Amino acid sequence: MTLPPYLQPGDTIGIVCPAGQMEAARARDCIDTLERWGFRVRAGRTLGHAFHYFSGTDEERLDDLQQMLDDPSVKAILCGRGGYGTSRIIDRLDFRAFVRSPKWVIGFSDVTVLHAHLFSVYQIASLHAPMAGAFQGEGADSPSVATLKAALGGGKAAYRCAPHPFNRAGRAEGVLVGGNLTLLAHLIGSRSEPDTRGLLLFIEDVGEYLYNLDRMLIQLVRSGKLEGLAGLIVGGFTDLKDTVVPFGQTAEELIRDKVEGCGFPVCFGFPTSHGGENYALKIGGRYRLEVGEDTKLLEL
Repeated sequence: MTLPPYLQPGDTIGIVCPAGQMEAARARDCIDTLERWGFRVRAGRTLGHAFHYFSGTDEERLDDLQQMLDDPSVKAILCGRGGYGTSRIIDRLDFRAFVRSPKWVIGFSDVTVLHAHLFSVYQIASLHAPMAGAFQGEGADSPSVATLKAALGGGKAAYRCAPHPFNRAGRAEGVLVGGNLTLLAHLIGSRSEPDTRGLLLFIEDVGEYLYNLDRMLIQLVRSGKLEGLAGLIVGGFTDLKDTVVPFGQTAEELIRDKVEGCGFPVCFGFPTSHGGENYALKIGGRYRLEVGEDTKLLEL
């Protein structure tokens, strides 16, 4: 795996919206904070722009992201928000200049498509981390945003999480991959699909029906994505929905049952989610997972 260079004071961070639209005002706190950290900020044309649900037409979103990928003066690309739409343009992006001079791509949710593509096709690391909306108000001083700042500067993550009754004790080391469960299932069968064998996999999701989570987890099982894992890290599953006749299991129970009989350690309740906690994780980085009375994820 190739890790892009870490940022230095004065470096430029570009902000783009490769999927859903975002009002420019919602990014104001983010821009102010990044500048306070010592970075320059360049807003792409898709920030504050709208085309129906999206931040622009496919062509506009493609062109905006392509320019940020190609521009050597831009040292990192922060996605303003997720939503849906990155998979509509992923196969038309030209990564030749990016491969010659990699930079950190930052975001989560729909940005899982970019993370998985960079990992699977080009073996280049990226940052699953808070996006521009997380900086609003008191969010700029939140622990999650602080982990993004540390990661951009090259800090090694050392995270702890509370015990969970479904945890499976053990210790494992490996390269980390993962992100939004919906997108990971969506990518199966495409060239962006990550090979998870021997890796640490993390998953999270938001706003899904419980039966749909079950279907996506079964897709991971049937496609072999849970076979041969070094370990599994379960983040937050927030704002879930149920059917009129209840499905009968929580998200955590669904996941627990899918890995029953597997020999790898499993950590539930890790602070990566669409909720209040979303700690920065380097997809393609190497970590050690220790699950026990004191559960840790340590970057190596």
